[in-house]
Amino acid sequence: MEALRKSRIRKGDTVVVVSGRERGKTGKVLSVDLHAGKVIVEKLNIIKRHTKPNQKVKQGGILEREAPLPISNVMFFCPVTQKGTRVGVRISEDGRRVRFSKKSNETVG
Repeated sequence: MEALRKSRIRKGDTVVVVSGRERGKTGKVLSVDLHAGKVIVEKLNIIKRHTKPNQKVKQGGILEREAPLPISNVMFFCPVTQKGTRVGVRISEDGRRVRFSKKSNETVG
């Protein structure tokens, strides 16, 4: 079994896509799968899914949903600089670990 990859991107973060079909677009992270190294970003990488009716989906047909993106293709979106940035971790004054934007040096959620 392979070890979990670590990531500084979390659910709820705003990210910008840096490569691929959706390059340049931003969105909110809905889920992070560290085993597969993928993230699902709200309203990005939309695929069409042909679905039969079942207990969950009463009405079948062609549904649109978000497909996972490789975590390496997204970058944290800094609200201060309005650009993609790397995220660092440091210890705050009260002893907690906090994430910060490497471009603006500001603490992020």
